[in-house]
Amino acid sequence: MTEYEVLRQKHVAELMQLIPQQLERTTWSGERLRAERQERLRALVRVAKERSPWHRERLAHLDPQRLREGDLAQIPAMTKDDLMEHWDDIVTDRRLTLDWAERHLDSLTTDAYLLDRYHAVASGGSSGRRGVFVYDWDAWTLSYLGFTRWLLWDRLNDPELTATPMVSGSVAAEVASHMTSAQAQTFSSPLLTVHQFPVTLPLQQVVAGLNQVQPIYLHGYASALYQLTHEARAGNLHISPKRIVASAEPLLPEIRAALEETWHAPVGNWWGTTEGGPTGASCTKGSGMHLADDLLIIEPVDEEGRPVPPGVRSAKVYLTNLYNLALPLIRYEITDAVTLLDEPCPCGSQHRRVDDIQGRLDDCFVYAGGLTVHPLIFRSALGRERNIVEYQVRQTDHGAEIAARCLGDVDIPGLRRRIIRELAQLGLKDPEVSITPVERLEKQTIGNLKRFFPLVKEG
Repeated sequence: MTEYEVLRQKHVAELMQLIPQQLERTTWSGERLRAERQERLRALVRVAKERSPWHRERLAHLDPQRLREGDLAQIPAMTKDDLMEHWDDIVTDRRLTLDWAERHLDSLTTDAYLLDRYHAVASGGSSGRRGVFVYDWDAWTLSYLGFTRWLLWDRLNDPELTATPMVSGSVAAEVASHMTSAQAQTFSSPLLTVHQFPVTLPLQQVVAGLNQVQPIYLHGYASALYQLTHEARAGNLHISPKRIVASAEPLLPEIRAALEETWHAPVGNWWGTTEGGPTGASCTKGSGMHLADDLLIIEPVDEEGRPVPPGVRSAKVYLTNLYNLALPLIRYEITDAVTLLDEPCPCGSQHRRVDDIQGRLDDCFVYAGGLTVHPLIFRSALGRERNIVEYQVRQTDHGAEIAARCLGDVDIPGLRRRIIRELAQLGLKDPEVSITPVERLEKQTIGNLKRFFPLVKEG
């Protein structure tokens, strides 16, 4: 047995022991959840002040023993720029360095442990700048359970699901630097067997794979699930999922409707972030998503950082990750716009809810003949380059033009060949790809950096 497998099985065993406790947390009262957040917040700030030089200065005015959730307003927001510029002084284990984490990510082909204790993951996020995050052993487990506890809770309350093996088909990321891919590999077990089908595969291969494994749970990027509804209606996809979960992209009303009409199954939604993990998850009994109110503090705010009330869409959120002590993120700015819901959920859970995050699925490139290319084709290749901090991709008739802001050497010809190869494998004939290093990228006057520019359809 490999060293990795020994560690992985130990991790799975610990996860199994925590399941009853995590299921109970879905039924906690609002008061119990608030008490848990306060206790975890005090522990987080105490560790951050003791072990993180950057936080020690930033939080010098706070007394962890007296800290309350309402006192967070005294702390300035933390940005991705702050994180990446001060990474080595933010982590709480002096053995961890950004360079080491980057080298670890560069070497990943499948899931792997860092220092036998940590997991490193990377994300470009909606801001357009690459971020590197590290989770300690316990935090990696809690992050995974923050999502799956809702699936288990649903299963225990539905006799039909209880009698059926938990087989999941996931159409999402493949590379282990992506959190969803890495966690599915770490925690694969008879309890929940996950068959991964990279969204970068040709659609026919994804359809064939799903037909073979016959998943009870169908999970994936909203845009990928939407394509599968067309395959089912065309008579190519023959599966009967009992639950469908969309993640990573906005679940638009028309996509939800198409999924429900195709498979007549409850459709859930997950709001996950590389920074916080299980930010929100559907119970499928009511609208929206339950926040992980025992693991995170989510502050919806306007452009100026002022709190917004329920029913008002925020411009962004400040996230405090209460459970990951390896990389303290305290009032970390995430540019997701959310709307808090204040009416009670039919499921009875007191975890607060946010409405489905809206937006536009306008990042897919559609080429002649209807070939659809998911942006992950580009994100995976560009995101693995440690010295590419921002990029923009513009679709052309036969490929793409890429502008990349680099802070160091990048093998541009090799990167270009990898992307061309991926596009060709998907079925694009004679792909043409250019990559141009630039000093700055085109910004919008309002909103986030736009990274993908599909061809504008005439007429």
